[in-house]
Amino acid sequence: MSFPRLRSRLASLLTKHHRRPLSSDVQPFASSPASASAAAVAPPPPNTTTDTPLGPFDASISSSNKGWRFLKYGLIGALTGATATAGYASYAYTLDDIDVKTRALRSSVNFNATDDASAVEKFKGLLYSAAMTVPAKAVELYLEMGRLIEEQVQSFAEPYAEKLLPDLHPAEQHVFTLVLDLQETLIHYDWTREKGWQTLKRPGVDAFLEHLAQFYEIVIYSDEQSMFVDPVVERLDPKHCIRYRLSKGATKYQNGNHYRDLSKLNRNPGKILYLSGHALEGCLQSENCVPVKPWKQHETDDTALLDFIPFLEFVARTSPPDIRPVLASYQGCEIPTEFIRRSKDYQRRMEEQKQHGRLWKR
Repeated sequence: MSFPRLRSRLASLLTKHHRRPLSSDVQPFASSPASASAAAVAPPPPNTTTDTPLGPFDASISSSNKGWRFLKYGLIGALTGATATAGYASYAYTLDDIDVKTRALRSSVNFNATDDASAVEKFKGLLYSAAMTVPAKAVELYLEMGRLIEEQVQSFAEPYAEKLLPDLHPAEQHVFTLVLDLQETLIHYDWTREKGWQTLKRPGVDAFLEHLAQFYEIVIYSDEQSMFVDPVVERLDPKHCIRYRLSKGATKYQNGNHYRDLSKLNRNPGKILYLSGHALEGCLQSENCVPVKPWKQHETDDTALLDFIPFLEFVARTSPPDIRPVLASYQGCEIPTEFIRRSKDYQRRMEEQKQHGRLWKR
């Protein structure tokens, strides 16, 4: 056996004898310098983390992010607190109460140092005045916005004018004002799938208006929009017995409902009668209300309006100084029926007095 072959046999035996049991623990040898350099610059696996120290530029970015985050949350907290405070103040106090309670706060902004004050006191006063400027301005802004909102709401809630009707002519100061509703009083409107909207006239409404126009100033006062009231009244009253018409803009919005406010009519309250199928529910002055039976379209034999003519004519002819006590005496009764009963009693008493006078003459 030659010497080179013997040396290779010995090297292979030594290699097999010293091999590790786990082949995964053996570090592979780089086959070439190019592969070694590629392995050195290869990025780490995606799941591994590297502990790279932050530089000065990265540290400044992190601190600025923390400052911006603190400022953002501080502003959000301040706005939330201001909103909650404004909401509670609006719920618990009126604007006048808030004005009185915050007067001292708003006056503290105007700092006037005296001549004998020390420099420290002047500095403290200026510092306190500067600190109170923002809260004081916020309160003033809240009061101004609150008054502006109240004015806007008031303009929608109140009738559009203090005097809804023009002044009465001096020669008609004795005339009573008969205020009438539309829905279920003079008309009834309804919607059906077959015919759509229908507006039907109550039986006897023509005779009612024509007869009482001789004695009363007749006014329509409805809680419907004027675009509905005007065309209906035009068709309902071709003879112009109705002098004035008032719609939803003339009502008072209160507690979610629209009410007729008779005090805005520019008329003597003692000479106003409000006749409606829903008089007590839709008027603020119940002492002037004359309830009438609500009318539905299927009641073709209704005579409620005609039944009221004798009573209303009697009121206009006798002209009591105040109609409100008269209406109070009919409270809880059907006025037409009770009026006929009282009229018969009065005639019976007059007949008895006449009979009694004739007996004395004999």
